[in-house]
Amino acid sequence: MRRTSGPPLLRRALAAEWTKFRTDATHARLLLGLVLLTVAVGAATAATTACPAPGCGVDAPRTALTGVLVGQVAAVVLGVLAAGNEYHTGMIRTTLAALPSRSAVLAAKALVLSAAVLVAGALAVAGSLLAARLLLPGNGFTPAHGYPALSLADGPTLRAATGSVLYLLLVALLGLGAVTATRSSAAATGAVLGLLFVFPAVIAVVGDPDWQRRLQQFAPMPAGLAVQATLDTARLPVAPWPGLGVLALWTAAALALGRTVLHARDA
Repeated sequence: MRRTSGPPLLRRALAAEWTKFRTDATHARLLLGLVLLTVAVGAATAATTACPAPGCGVDAPRTALTGVLVGQVAAVVLGVLAAGNEYHTGMIRTTLAALPSRSAVLAAKALVLSAAVLVAGALAVAGSLLAARLLLPGNGFTPAHGYPALSLADGPTLRAATGSVLYLLLVALLGLGAVTATRSSAAATGAVLGLLFVFPAVIAVVGDPDWQRRLQQFAPMPAGLAVQATLDTARLPVAPWPGLGVLALWTAAALALGRTVLHARDA
């Protein structure tokens, strides 16, 4: 009997992964948490940030999207659990027995995860911008102070919003790659959150400003979140889109390592 391969196998894998994803209530709670945390923190930041005079220098879109810093934790955990639960329960053996192409299994997990995070991320970013659009004018962010109402018709704001959605997607896939490589949810979560949050803290205590700047160009969170900046982008350690590209390289490396381990080791 000829083994099914190519697109038909990937379709089977996608159907299986979608069924597992949507029937796990934890995934729905994490997606909801991603949206609520992002919007709540962004709204709270917008409500407490003031621009008392023209030229105050506050980056309004970046302020509105501050909640991505917190929402990314839910995205990472979601990415880890997309495969981590199966390693914990041993169901990964059943998955690989039913779908022997390990690359197809990993690709299907990544595609299902990507679709879910893109939708949740878009809702989170849109909600954050809407909240800031309503709150910021009362704190001095007015046309008289050089701040028109936040709008996706503005090129830099659109780039910050789109980049923030892609940032959430990339950190979720980073979690998926990490758990596929380590086969441990706890280890993968700790590694990814450490990379995102501890690495910048270590950079902050480096005494040499030149070395600080160099390290910020390679740190996944500072580089990735540069995409949110709309003011003084020439002064950033790394430009907005190249910065997101740095995070994309970290994610690609994690997924490549996960795929290698998945092929090299028994389930």
